[in-house]
Amino acid sequence: MDKKIILAMLLLFFAALMMASGCKDKPMGMGMVPEVAVITTQHQQVVMTAELPGRTSAFLIAEVRPQVNGIIQKRLFQEGSIVRAGQALFQIDPALYEAALARAEANLNTLELRAGRMKELLADKAVSQQEYDDVTAMLKQAQAETQTARINLKYTTIPAPITGRIGKSNVTVGALVTAHQPMALATIQQLDPMYVDVAQSTSDLLRLRRQLQEGRLNQKNKNQQKVRLIMDDGTEYPLKGTLQFRDITVDPTTGSFTLRIVFPNPKDTLLPGMFVRAVIQEGVNDKVILIPQQAVARDPKGNPYTLIVDNEGKVQPRPLTLDREIGNTWLVSSGLAPNEKVIVEGMLKVKPGMLVKAVPFEPGKKENEQPKNTAAPVKAK
Repeated sequence: MDKKIILAMLLLFFAALMMASGCKDKPMGMGMVPEVAVITTQHQQVVMTAELPGRTSAFLIAEVRPQVNGIIQKRLFQEGSIVRAGQALFQIDPALYEAALARAEANLNTLELRAGRMKELLADKAVSQQEYDDVTAMLKQAQAETQTARINLKYTTIPAPITGRIGKSNVTVGALVTAHQPMALATIQQLDPMYVDVAQSTSDLLRLRRQLQEGRLNQKNKNQQKVRLIMDDGTEYPLKGTLQFRDITVDPTTGSFTLRIVFPNPKDTLLPGMFVRAVIQEGVNDKVILIPQQAVARDPKGNPYTLIVDNEGKVQPRPLTLDREIGNTWLVSSGLAPNEKVIVEGMLKVKPGMLVKAVPFEPGKKENEQPKNTAAPVKAK
């Protein structure tokens, strides 16, 4: 073999030995430390709310029914229109009731004349007191019958009992109706304002009372009784309602009770029977810790936890107890204290006990848009 080739191989061998020796002499701990984005926890003031399902119902409902028997002669309204209280809706044929009134008035006139004569005769003692009393009683009865006939004749015109929107007519002209029949001729509903009835569980009520007693919640907010409404399509109703009352009776089948809320409805946006969700204020909590939802992970058993950066710059796991979602954050009941650094971005590339570099979390920046210098060399202590 050529001496030059042998010499070159020896030089390469010694160079490799020197590089290996240099690597061994390099201090342990030198390397690239991953960078994570963190937030620092702190107490916040949050208005606690509960979102409850419910349905709308009319503020007033009146079913129109006849109070006398007869044939429907006219329908005096347009279906689906707004009617005013006292407005005529149906006309029953009044002929029989006009005749009955005429007969009652004639009998009344006769008895009034007879009672007048009997009174004069009684003064002259030409008739007995008993005869006069009998005529007086007959006169009062005739007066009552005449008044009844007038009322029955008035009832042949069926008016609207309330102001509201009237639905379809259940009878047509020529139909026979009877007094106080089970089927309503039509139904009127007042839609402005509108009721919203929602159900709340007794467990939620007990939890709320316990938080109030412990001082974790106060209800001194001036808008405590104001309620927001979420429509079935997810949009928010533009006007706020007022909590009117809580029912005192619990439904034994569901373990819940009813809350009634009144909402203004000037444009008839809300219709009876609509499914909605009411956002009710429970109170204000002055010491709440919120963390972004992306900072929460779950273990194989489904228990929530997060990762924090301790004072030494190392990653530590923290099991959490979560209360509820508030926007894109979680309300933490236990597991975190103020002034702790919670990892929001970079959780997947770190493990407990690992040394990391913590930088402030920027909400508007995506995780894949981190700065180019994502790691920094740090000497181990």
